[in-house]
Amino acid sequence: MTQQTIGKIWAEALNLSDIAEDDDFFALGGHSLIMAKIQVAITRELGVEIPMDELFRHSTVKGISAHIESRLAVS
Repeated sequence: MTQQTIGKIWAEALNLSDIAEDDDFFALGGHSLIMAKIQVAITRELGVEIPMDELFRHSTVKGISAHIESRLAVS
């Protein structure tokens, strides 16, 4: 579910119809302003705050989803 939600958030923010789990955010044309919108959407949709540096470090849907899942498992 997390991966689907992140994929939807990224697709909307990047104005794309579909994003693969291994597509790199920056290769898709992403930049810091779009990432800030994604950060807000993740908090709104999933109820978890992800620091901006973590979003940059995990720049695929699969990567950030796994990171979020691990944070939720610890909580």
